[in-house]
Amino acid sequence: MAKIIDGKAISAQIRAEIKESAAAFTARRGYRPGLAVIIVGSDPASQVYVRNKRRACDEVGFYSEAYELPEQTTQSELIALVDKLNADDKIHGILCQLPLPKHLDENEVILRINPAKDVDAFHPYNVGKIMIGDYDFLPCTPAGVMALLERSGIEVAGKECVIVGRSNIVGKPQAMLLLHANGTVTICHSRTKNLAEVCRRADILVAAIGKADFFTADMVKEGAVVIDVGMNRRADGKLTGDVDFSSVEPKASYITPVPGGVGPMTITMLMKNTLTAAERAASKE
Repeated sequence: MAKIIDGKAISAQIRAEIKESAAAFTARRGYRPGLAVIIVGSDPASQVYVRNKRRACDEVGFYSEAYELPEQTTQSELIALVDKLNADDKIHGILCQLPLPKHLDENEVILRINPAKDVDAFHPYNVGKIMIGDYDFLPCTPAGVMALLERSGIEVAGKECVIVGRSNIVGKPQAMLLLHANGTVTICHSRTKNLAEVCRRADILVAAIGKADFFTADMVKEGAVVIDVGMNRRADGKLTGDVDFSSVEPKASYITPVPGGVGPMTITMLMKNTLTAAERAASKE
């Protein structure tokens, strides 16, 4: 029977630490860390994320601004807003909610955000720093996974780590972070042969492909740590991960549930990045 890694509880601990640090920062500097969130269009999931980010800012004592732009916003209008926020000293972190409507160029927007305010860590400058292990910010979901492992007392060094998924947002940076923690890392994807066999080698398995209940007990080694990054909705409306929890949980040593595992950590790590950005900006004043 696996131990459940409680993302809600660990997230609450980290947010309490961030709140304390933010209060000390504000007392010292006379202003609060500031985060601006941009959303274009009316995607319901994105709107929920934006509301949750605003609530998280209130909880930890940050200043926040939210820009909800219409679907027909042009590239030049969006870039002008990013430029304005880049120049605003009250704003230490800028997040543009992805995906953007199809007529907008996401890459240009990511490149336009000042790397010092890129709290999603998507700018190539920050991606490169993560690659060499000398980073200011980490992508929020992979950073959340590492915090869950660390605070659950799970040692990465020397372990076989298998990540299924190679996205720029989760899979690739997750591989780098596990490698920096001295794990032996394999990245799998849609072209991987004998996927189940590779997964069964994993001491730590990170599932991040976006397919509901894809990973079953026969794909998991006895005693493995199973981290489920997936967030899928079944036909009945219930949330589920990429891992078939009921079959895998008896076999694993540790497992993250969905919901309540990795999910709560993502916005918490965004708060941590924003505090880091504010502290780094303050050190240059």
